[in-house]
Amino acid sequence: MTFSSFATLSSKTRGRRRFEEECPLRPAFQHDRDRIIHSKSFRRLKHKTQVFLAPTGDHYRTRLTHTLEVSQIGRTIAKSLHLNEDLTEAIALGHDLGHTPFGHAGEDTLRAMFPGGFNHADQSLRVVDVLEREGQGLNLTFEVRDGISKHSKGRGEILCEDSEEMALTLEGQVVRIADIIAYINHDIDDAIRGGVISPEDIPKDCLSRLGKTHAGRINTMVNDIIAETRRNDDGNLSITEEIHTAMFKLRDFLWERVYENKAVHADFHKTSKILRELYQHFMDHPDYFLTLIQRETLYDSLEQCVCDFVAGMTDRYAFHLYEELFLPLPWVIV
Repeated sequence: MTFSSFATLSSKTRGRRRFEEECPLRPAFQHDRDRIIHSKSFRRLKHKTQVFLAPTGDHYRTRLTHTLEVSQIGRTIAKSLHLNEDLTEAIALGHDLGHTPFGHAGEDTLRAMFPGGFNHADQSLRVVDVLEREGQGLNLTFEVRDGISKHSKGRGEILCEDSEEMALTLEGQVVRIADIIAYINHDIDDAIRGGVISPEDIPKDCLSRLGKTHAGRINTMVNDIIAETRRNDDGNLSITEEIHTAMFKLRDFLWERVYENKAVHADFHKTSKILRELYQHFMDHPDYFLTLIQRETLYDSLEQCVCDFVAGMTDRYAFHLYEELFLPLPWVIV
């Protein structure tokens, strides 16, 4: 494959935090991707909430399936623009490793409790730098780490224009927009499946501009970004004003009708209580906490270790641990 002049080559990486001999078979960014896939934190994503808490249906997204969709969309854009697909995929697969249980409700809870606040993008970087491999970290390349730390956007710009918030590689910028494309489409799909909205609720002008189906909307957005970026050819991602406006409106619709919907939020008030009480229990009982994490000493401050542990929980582990600690168990007669 012939790379674009804007692509980031593995051979030009700024390197790893600790020197190591590179794999003779895999370029650096492919090696990073493989390390992420084999990590414990990646496997835990399958039991972390995307939007809907502990859904009983088989087809709702989890944090893992969201990550895979971001990766697929990112690779499609990167391949079409002749960028480095391995770098794009590595960033995409690692971008949500630091996400809490119970989705953004969990993040909001830790942000309020942990001194200095909490951000899942910063935590994702902490996971790959410090927490994986029993405290050794994955020792990823600078470019993958940069993309992971700068993928988050909240309700901010669709295309990042702040140089301090923008990934330094075009591949990292691709993952940021791929993340947005993935969630504004699959969250609509899940919200319809969950009966929170109906297809008729989606703004008509968004449907006319982007498409009436999940696949059609993704196709429209991806093709527009590829075509407009090729047309400008200035080393920046581009999107037409028409599609940009429709994406922005669709995201606002999701915030108003889904993410801030009272029915969706009802159970998250309960999950917030679960995390608050677990966090405080660990702070009040450090000896128990050390036993739980199977360590004799803390590797950082108690607050930081507790935050790391709570953030790394899956939904079901948090449920089970809370039940064990705070709920009465049936009396067993032998």
